[in-house]
Amino acid sequence: MYKLVICFIAGIGAGLGTGFAGMSAAAVISPMLITFLGLPAYEAVGIALASDVLASAISAYTYGKNKNLDIRNGIVMMVAVLLCTLFGSWIASMVPNTTMGSFSVCMTFLLGIKFIVKPVMTTKESMNQVSGKKRVIQSVICGIGVGFICGFIGAGGGMMMLLILTSVLGYELKTAVGTSVFIMTFTAFTGAASHFAIGGTPDILCLIYCVLSTLLWARVAAKFANKAAPATLNRATGVVLAILGAAIMGVNFFSK
Repeated sequence: MYKLVICFIAGIGAGLGTGFAGMSAAAVISPMLITFLGLPAYEAVGIALASDVLASAISAYTYGKNKNLDIRNGIVMMVAVLLCTLFGSWIASMVPNTTMGSFSVCMTFLLGIKFIVKPVMTTKESMNQVSGKKRVIQSVICGIGVGFICGFIGAGGGMMMLLILTSVLGYELKTAVGTSVFIMTFTAFTGAASHFAIGGTPDILCLIYCVLSTLLWARVAAKFANKAAPATLNRATGVVLAILGAAIMGVNFFSK
């Protein structure tokens, strides 16, 4: 029962973060499983990534159904992210002490404050004024940057993509989140498969509980987000991210 409660709570945070902001479930689930259930870090990350796959997929489907998903440029960015994540990981393996576990947590909290204080009010009309060729080039360049940084420090992918899609590429918030979770579906699947192939079978009960809880709450968050007005969505996203960021920092603090 204790394991179920911890996994369910972790899934709530991960699902809300995924459905509202395209946040990686690993940022929430991993520290919860490590701190409260004593799972090895590598196994916890694998379970978190596996939970992210279905949660991101159902979120992407919901955003796509509401026409808030840029599939073409999402695929371009995804390829760049995957390739450069591998390159960044290879570079990081040769450099000691490059892990920055707090990066993703701090970024989550600060991005939440940003959405509350300075909401993204870009419209689809202004977003679509950018030429297709320019958008593809931007997607490749940004994907290279996000992928390398994620591979090098091992964190921050979902939040970095959301920040770049809204602040650099000028995406409207719903389309930015939809495109982000679309990309995260494939990156999470790649990460989960590699973790299980290397680390072996994880704790099956933890895996099932986390996957189902994250999937449920991601679906709830994505449905709400697609119906909400831009101002409401910005505030809701900001509050969710700020609370999650603060909660994860608290979990990390007590685990020391």
